[in-house]
Amino acid sequence: MLNIGLLGCGRIGQVHGKTLRGMTTARAAAVSDFMPEAADALAAELGAEVKTSEQILADPNIDAVVIGTPTTTHYDLIHEAAANGKAIFCEKPVDLSVDRIRECLAAVDAAGVPFMTAFNRRFDPNFAHLQQQIADQVIGNVEIVTILSRDPAPPPIGYIKTSGGIFRDMMIHDLDMARFLLGEEPVELTAAASCLVNDEIGQAGDFDTAVVTLKTASGKLCQISNSRRATYGYDQRIEVHGSKGMLRADNMLENTVELSNGAGFRTAPTQPFFLERYAAAYRAEMEHFVNVINTGATMTPSGLDGLKAQLLADTADAAARDGQPRQLDDLLAN
Repeated sequence: MLNIGLLGCGRIGQVHGKTLRGMTTARAAAVSDFMPEAADALAAELGAEVKTSEQILADPNIDAVVIGTPTTTHYDLIHEAAANGKAIFCEKPVDLSVDRIRECLAAVDAAGVPFMTAFNRRFDPNFAHLQQQIADQVIGNVEIVTILSRDPAPPPIGYIKTSGGIFRDMMIHDLDMARFLLGEEPVELTAAASCLVNDEIGQAGDFDTAVVTLKTASGKLCQISNSRRATYGYDQRIEVHGSKGMLRADNMLENTVELSNGAGFRTAPTQPFFLERYAAAYRAEMEHFVNVINTGATMTPSGLDGLKAQLLADTADAAARDGQPRQLDDLLAN
């Protein structure tokens, strides 16, 4: 039985804790949070101990940690966890600075511990099946990947000011998904962004509407569209066009019942937000993390995947601000 320490008992920590509660090969042995009441509540639910993060990281009986704390804390926690020989599951972004991410990965490599960047969408059953169909050449050679990601409403302005911006906070998932589906690194990037949803977002120095186009050396294209507003719900769709056909993963609806009458056809609304939409993905990614530790298989997404997504997000933000395309050259080279 793998003993895991949960660092952070907010909504994502609760999601991972509930997954661990249902597993037979791992358990949440201890939890920590800067809000004692949050730690106490989750510990009671999971049958775990409440400890400080320092105590968890120093405990020789803890095999791995899940870092679900604010991004500004990741750097120190990763270094401490690596120094104490813990396997590490880290929510994205690893850090808002690529230099600090590189320092984290160097510490992980030096310690020789497993490290996973939590890009949960790779584990969504529909997206994972779509990627496998691509790998199996069901649609031949990929030509165009289209990724649509739109939130039902923008987050609070306070969050916007500390998030790193739409490219680093929101689109970073789609940039990772683009690499996952294209099967080769992009070599060219163009970006455009506007503030169309809430003027306060623009006043905070961010955008709420953004598009990015990626091109690979072989000519494959990827179009990514993001918005902080979708009046019809949480919009998460992918379409991949290839030389022999097309694959499409549509939105997940609250139910599959369709009403047909004189007014037309009506379906249920989309699932409300990411916790519901990606519930299965969160379970699958934690199961992967535990399985890799127990079997020695390859950990994915890796720390390097986290670094590359951050590099693309930084580049997209810069390109959107000056309107100039970017040649990526060896930016993503291993």
